[in-house]
Amino acid sequence: MTPVSPQHSPLLAKELAQSHAKRSLERCKILSTLSQMQGGIHREYLSKQHKECNRVTATWMSDAGMQTWQDEVGNLWGRLESTDPNAKRLIIGSHLDTVPNAGAYDGILGVLLAIEVAALAHKLKLELPFHLDVVGFCDEEGTRFATTLIGSKALANEFDPQWLNIEDTSGVTMRQAMLDFGLTPDDFTKAALNKNQLLGYWETHIEQGPVLESVNQALGVVTAIAGAKRAMISLTGQSGHAGTTPMNLRQDSLAGCAELTLAIEQLAKHAKNGEVATVGQIHARPGATNVIAGTTTISLDARAQNDQDLTKLLTAIQSSAEQIAKQRNLTLDWQWTHAADAVACDEKIQQLFASACKFNQQASPALASGAGHDAMAIAAICPVGMLFIRSPGGISHHPAEAVIDDDVTKALSVLYSSLVLYVKELNS
Repeated sequence: MTPVSPQHSPLLAKELAQSHAKRSLERCKILSTLSQMQGGIHREYLSKQHKECNRVTATWMSDAGMQTWQDEVGNLWGRLESTDPNAKRLIIGSHLDTVPNAGAYDGILGVLLAIEVAALAHKLKLELPFHLDVVGFCDEEGTRFATTLIGSKALANEFDPQWLNIEDTSGVTMRQAMLDFGLTPDDFTKAALNKNQLLGYWETHIEQGPVLESVNQALGVVTAIAGAKRAMISLTGQSGHAGTTPMNLRQDSLAGCAELTLAIEQLAKHAKNGEVATVGQIHARPGATNVIAGTTTISLDARAQNDQDLTKLLTAIQSSAEQIAKQRNLTLDWQWTHAADAVACDEKIQQLFASACKFNQQASPALASGAGHDAMAIAAICPVGMLFIRSPGGISHHPAEAVIDDDVTKALSVLYSSLVLYVKELNS
């Protein structure tokens, strides 16, 4: 490797890293006040709070020396320009939207840490052979229009024009919401990026799970983002009087779904490669205390680190569902509602993050992400990598979501080291 000049060392002074990490946490608190709900955090796509969040965050980007703009679907951008106007782009970021009653760090911390990295590169006069672009994605959670990764899919030219017709719970279409926000809905194609101009995408994110805490480590390098499929599964039998229908003559759909729920749990437990499956909803109809449930519907969320393992698990679940339905004389209906392929993180970016951790005398355990992230959509157009920050208690999507201040300092140090090492690699 080419030696790095002292002013461009991959290592940040501890006090400098601490001050910038502290600022990112303070800004998380500021953005947490931009909420649609009283006494909690909720910021949906194309809301007034989303608009104000973009405005406030853009001022921080400008303060870091970046040019700023908002694209055609509402993603916020900041650029630290290379001296080469024809340089390619390295994108770092995450999302700025939240689920209802959220924590303060999911997605948001990743955007704010990216801004701090840009601020440090600007302050320390790091000469970039690429444009450093920071993105705050507009909608990762899919809370308002039940469609996830809207912002990142638009960059990958995967924005479905039919989405413009989706209504939120108030009956407002996405098209109207975009107009109210100040966007031109039919210009969504202009948000798509040219993959030939991209070097990669890096995303720092809280883990949202307990793995790093279980091994007492602050950071982890993500190997893959799990593929996921969701379905609504209905079993239909026969409603009947709870007092007059003998047990041996019942076609109880709720009992069948209960048996299937336990079968799903066992099948996932006995899978070999960390697969998971969850039944999170159950709806029995007609829903009366003294009536046997004629139709019961459960949700299924299944995830795996590669698509083959996911297919194998789902095949086993479907087989079990068919067997239970047959044994109980029930009719089975299976409706798929969501599908996302597993995404492998780029090996070179994983190695880069691991090297940056080593420079900082920080362990770099490898782990997969069970949750979906914007990196899944961006992987269609460029290499992606993710750095996880420990989540105390494994809690996320909840007001108790937390981070450890020193972990955030370590993440910022590693992210900055990664940037300097990457510059050095490209210049060698």
